[in-house]
Amino acid sequence: MKISFVIPVYNEEKGFSQFYEKMLLPELKKLNYDYELILVNDGSTDKSLQIIQKISEKDNHVKVLCFSRNFGKEVALTAGIREAAGDAILTMDADGQQPPKLIHEFIKKWEEGGEIIIGVRGRYEKHGLIAKIGSKLFYKILGMMGVKDTVPGSTDFRIIDRCVADEYNKLTEHGRITRGLMDWMGFKKVYIDYIYGNRLAGKPSYNFKKLFQLAIDSFVSLSSAPLIIFGWIGVFITVASLILGIFVIIEEFIMGDPMQLKWTGTTCLSIFITFLIGLVLISQSIIALYISHIHAEAQGRPLYIIDHKNSRNLNERKAKKAKESTSS
Repeated sequence: MKISFVIPVYNEEKGFSQFYEKMLLPELKKLNYDYELILVNDGSTDKSLQIIQKISEKDNHVKVLCFSRNFGKEVALTAGIREAAGDAILTMDADGQQPPKLIHEFIKKWEEGGEIIIGVRGRYEKHGLIAKIGSKLFYKILGMMGVKDTVPGSTDFRIIDRCVADEYNKLTEHGRITRGLMDWMGFKKVYIDYIYGNRLAGKPSYNFKKLFQLAIDSFVSLSSAPLIIFGWIGVFITVASLILGIFVIIEEFIMGDPMQLKWTGTTCLSIFITFLIGLVLISQSIIALYISHIHAEAQGRPLYIIDHKNSRNLNERKAKKAKESTSS
């Protein structure tokens, strides 16, 4: 049996050698499995590629997958998982913030039957206040939108079974968040808390702009709640302005303004415009929901996912094909 390790690398020339030699390699040598280390160069502009190429020349367990340009961490993880040939695939960052010492605990949980073992960032050693607040806010909003499968603090430091990787490789959408898609897939999950360490060197490649874009992709890809929220806002505005408009008609024009509110034409026009704004929001929300269905179809996700490991007596041809794919 083999374990595949997938690590995206982007501008890590200052710290990767230290990470590989002092933190990762000692743990890999302790493994009771054959292994491969897939380093995905995500269009680095420094000497990261030369460093990982030299490592691959010395260690035949190391594979280098090089992008033509920077496509982003989520795509790099996807490419590495597609390249992986192991019975289990472990993904992690290249900056040393995720402790390789936990690799053996991840593998043990996988051996016990876990299909997705997820590292959960329990707390930080040292980290910016904005990053902490942003992370908590992200998961809070995601939960409010109805995405209940993603545990707050869950990271890409995880190990997945071969059957999970095979199903994940069928997903085709471009604007993706790896952890969200894996959580959406189901399968048996196990969580391991860990302390999020400090970078060995350099600065994080994920700046505020990239993190914000990742959050937007997550909300759009995993939930249609924003569309529904604006639809309900439109309903509220429409109903409120309609009730107010009926009140004005009765109070001003039928009863002769007994309350002496002295409604002006401008006020009546404002109420009417507010009513129209509500209708516009409702109609836009309905159109957006239709577009969201088109978006979901265009993503090309499978209609359902079969857990072949725990299924029994399926169609022989399909079961044989699934067995071959999981044992390869």
